[in-house]
Order: sequence, then structure tokens, then C-alpha cells
Amino acid sequence: MAYRYFIKLAYDGTAYAGWQVQPNATTVQQLINDGLTAILRSKHSATGCGRTDTGVHAANFYAHFDHENAFSPEELSQLTHKLNGFLPQDIVIFEIISVVTGAHARYSALWRQYEYEIIRRKDPFKHTHSYLIHDRLDIDAMNRCTDMLIGRHDFKCFSKVNTQVNNYFCDVQLANWSEKNHTLIFTIRADRFLRNMVRAIVGTLLDVGNGRISIDKFREILESRDRCQAGFSVPAKGLTLTEVCYPEDLFSEKPVFFSPQND
Repeated sequence: MAYRYFIKLAYDGTAYAGWQVQPNATTVQQLINDGLTAILRSKHSATGCGRTDTGVHAANFYAHFDHENAFSPEELSQLTHKLNGFLPQDIVIFEIISVVTGAHARYSALWRQYEYEIIRRKDPFKHTHSYLIHDRLDIDAMNRCTDMLIGRHDFKCFSKVNTQVNNYFCDVQLANWSEKNHTLIFTIRADRFLRNMVRAIVGTLLDVGNGRISIDKFREILESRDRCQAGFSVPAKGLTLTEVCYPEDLFSEKPVFFSPQND
């Protein structure tokens, strides 16, 4: 029996092999686990809202952990402060929150939103978080293709091969390109994402933008379910998880006791 808490955090993924714990690699999850274990003086493991790949960033990320004690708001604030003191500068904890019975950082999420940033000229303040492209791009054609992504589709053509998933269907609610000054932003929101999905979509859309493939060809690729048909995967450094949405009634003002065996 235990109480469940959500951690709201952000991180610069440059130095990490993604979120999830891996052998012989430094990951965000491992550092969070180490911090919780050291501060709470018992072994803890945080479960994330998703698995960002090596080099991918997160402006808003959620994880949950269980503890046998009911923490007051003041104690959660103190734990937040201590955990920030333990973690390196490229990881920040915004807050730790009590949640209701059955809340799960991954499975309770309604949708997630990613942004991919492309810069059109050198920028010393953005080079670690964006992809530099000098090509002239047809943004209108790229946005016509993003319309095809909206809805529930099989996205196997944009998924990393040998991925252990039951199906490749995702419900995309938003997908578009926006442009401001010398920066292009691709925004996509869906109920779930496959491994490498956003980076493969962006790479294929760039093929449309620079004229390598047509809009009709993009439709064929989407329907092909064949990763070999799609374009290259853009570098991870331009990708950021920007939002994760949960039901409003998920968060509780006081700790809720539950049995993790039934989770």
C-alpha cells in the first residue's frame, strides 16, 4: 500500500541517452531515481509519461513514484527543493503533486505534444536545440501534407523498425508548420507516438518542401506502412516534448492511499 505522486519536470536532453534507464549510459530517469532514493532513504523508481530518445528535450514532462508516507503540501515543496539540489543544472523539477487513485504518468495522459525546430541561418543560442537547414522550402506544400496526418492512422511507415508495440495506430489531433523570422516550427499532438515517429515525419516533410517528393507521393508513403519508403530521420536535438495533457480531476489536494499491486 502506498501514496502516488506526480513529478512535473523539464530537461535538456543533450547529455543524456534519453529518459529511460539503460545499461552503461546516463539517463534522466536514472538520475531522478537516484535522487529520490537518496533523499527518501529507500529505493524508488519513477515511471515516465513517455520515452524520449537520446538527445531529445522535454519542456514539460511528468513522472510518478510511490511512497508509503502521505506528504503535506509543505513537505512536497521541500522534497522538490531537495531534488533540484541533487540534480544537475540541465534537469529541473517544477513541482511534486498528489494524485488520485489509479493515476499513471503514461497511461492517464490524454495527449502529448512535440515541437521540432528548424533554423534557416546560424544561431549561437539555438544550435543545440534546432536543426540548421539552408534549403528553400515550400512551406505551403509541407502544410498540405500535414493535413493528411490528422485523424487515426497507421503510422508504421514512420516508426523505427523492430519496435515492440501491439499496433501502429495513433490519433493525431494537430499537425502544422509555423514560421517566424528565420525559424520553422513543426507542431504535432497525438494520443501516442511511436519510436522515432516525429523525426521521420519531419524528414519526409522536408523532402516535400525541397521538391524531392510530391504531395501525392507523401500520401503513398503514409499508406505504405513501409519505413523504407519514408524520408530520413532529422537530428534529435531539434525535438522537444512541449506539453502533456491529463484529465482535470487527476490531481488531488491531499494524498490518496492505494494499492500499487492493482495498478
